[in-house]
Amino acid sequence: MLDRSGWESQLLETGFLGIFLCPLWTLSRLPRHTPPSSIVIWGFRWLIFRIMLGAGLIKIRGDRCWRELTCMDYHYETQPVPNPIAYFMHRSPWWFHQFETLVNHFIELVVPFFVFLGRRMCIVHGLLQILFQVLLIISGNLSFLNWLTIVPSIACFDDSSLGLLFSSRRGGLKERVAQMQLKEAASEQLPLGCYVRKVVNISFGLLIAYLSIPVVLNLLNSRQVMNTSFNPLRIVNTYGAFGSITKERTEVVLQGTSSLDPNDPAAVWEEYDFKCKPGDLKRRPCFITPYHYRLDWLMWFAAFQTYEQNEWIIHLAGKLLAQEEETLSLMATNPFAGRAPPRWIRGEHFKYKFSRPGGKHASEGRWWIRKRIGPYFPPVNLQGLKKFYEDRNWPYPVRD
Repeated sequence: MLDRSGWESQLLETGFLGIFLCPLWTLSRLPRHTPPSSIVIWGFRWLIFRIMLGAGLIKIRGDRCWRELTCMDYHYETQPVPNPIAYFMHRSPWWFHQFETLVNHFIELVVPFFVFLGRRMCIVHGLLQILFQVLLIISGNLSFLNWLTIVPSIACFDDSSLGLLFSSRRGGLKERVAQMQLKEAASEQLPLGCYVRKVVNISFGLLIAYLSIPVVLNLLNSRQVMNTSFNPLRIVNTYGAFGSITKERTEVVLQGTSSLDPNDPAAVWEEYDFKCKPGDLKRRPCFITPYHYRLDWLMWFAAFQTYEQNEWIIHLAGKLLAQEEETLSLMATNPFAGRAPPRWIRGEHFKYKFSRPGGKHASEGRWWIRKRIGPYFPPVNLQGLKKFYEDRNWPYPVRD
């Protein structure tokens, strides 16, 4: 199952383009007669164009805060998994947040067209997109997404612009490439394999063009859909991110108790901490990019929906009740480690806010402030979940 963020689709499309970038039958760093096809290079450029333009259009057509230039007032605090830089960026002045939003619109709505405006503008496009992705990497934990987006941006540079990365010493890579190009320019006959590769590349280009038709129509549609594929191969897709921005951060906190009666006011409820998502108020936000804690990410989605829309969270609760080692390995802490498993687990719903740097809560070591909203799901025990599991044909968890 593909992640709702569409990152797997982008990874799949990028990998598919990479298949045609290098020759099939040689591992040589400088294979003769087989330079990267311009069709494949333009395939990568077409990919970065769609990624960025799709992201820009979905914002303009989506949440009004993008048009009012106020989205960045909330983004750093409410993004899926904030990092320590986001904690400080959130407190930037309003005019800086407006400037950030304008820069975002420029990068995503204007810069993508630079790729079609000649060599120099294409290089500028590549530089701006890579710089933009680096800034996103620094200010958030969007896992491998930004790193992956840098890959097609590299196709905006030609040999001359990338030559600075290689040694100019005699007999070096640059000199060998130049000699090879001279020989091939003087050669009158190419091997049969080169013609076969040309046919394959042309066929590949025609396939990409054909599959791009519904994608382009989607970009032009006022009801644009993001992170979707219109073909079963998922090799030419639509992209987009943060079309809407949540204005408040809510979190689901899982708690367990050994009490016989979950409704007993004297019951002691102990919290499970996840590896990166906000929980413990005194734990510093983490740096995980380019790694992806998928469970933490899914908990972010669950927090602004209901548990009925996210039945998997009850499935998770059952596995925690059974203290399954594989499930506990996804958690940062297990409050019942070394003792009997909890009898009950419940989900509590909280509103979280960054503490103010230098303020009262920060001086107490708190990165977050929270306020209880109410229950997210009621207390459940392993026996009570048996029918729930059976109705969904899920394997019933067994205590280790």
